[in-house]
Amino acid sequence: MPERHLNTPGPFDGLTFEEKQALYDTLSELYSDNKRQLFDRLVLNRTRHFAVVLEEIFQSHNASAVLRSCDCFGVQDVHVIEERNRYQPNPEVAMGSNKWVDWYKHPSITDAYDHLHRHGYQVIATLPHEKDTLIGDLDISRPTALVFGTELTGLSDEAIAHADGYVKIPMYGFTESFNISVCAALSLFSLTERMRKDPAIHWQLSPEEQTTLKLYWSLQVIKDGERVLQEIMDRRR
Repeated sequence: MPERHLNTPGPFDGLTFEEKQALYDTLSELYSDNKRQLFDRLVLNRTRHFAVVLEEIFQSHNASAVLRSCDCFGVQDVHVIEERNRYQPNPEVAMGSNKWVDWYKHPSITDAYDHLHRHGYQVIATLPHEKDTLIGDLDISRPTALVFGTELTGLSDEAIAHADGYVKIPMYGFTESFNISVCAALSLFSLTERMRKDPAIHWQLSPEEQTTLKLYWSLQVIKDGERVLQEIMDRRR
């Protein structure tokens, strides 16, 4: 989806669950039954139990590859830190994943961490550390945000110092690190597989969250979706 703005109301804010459902029923008449069935199926596998944070990823193809992995593993939210390096999805790498994943920009690592902490996340930095935890041993009973840094310099001292914990992927070769997109994909595969198998983790979106997400997805497949939405909402006033 287009970049989401944390402090700006969305087009569906203020609507009741019933109003959102009625609006989705109207919008979904404007595209195929196959697309609606796809949305209804995929939204059941979407989660906000995990989120991804990217700090100053200056190579857009790496950040876009992470976005693509998030979509593939059903992780809905990506947070991008932009103190120095601006991020725009690379369409050739993202392969359209930016249409289905929510991504937010933050001016600093502290701004992102504060936002995630307010929403109940533990913030886990991905790097080798003296107090690190192997990815397979990480406690995921709480909502968890994984933080990834650049390949050359890794995470900033500030990102490391204010994290709630540290995690690493075991490696057995001469090379001391994975490409960031590979690291993210391996981490998300391991963690989301564990999450889906644990009946104690309530990882799925609520029914209202699912409907809201399908409304945003609808705007991506309807020509001039935002204009069409505005016309429908104007008629209902």
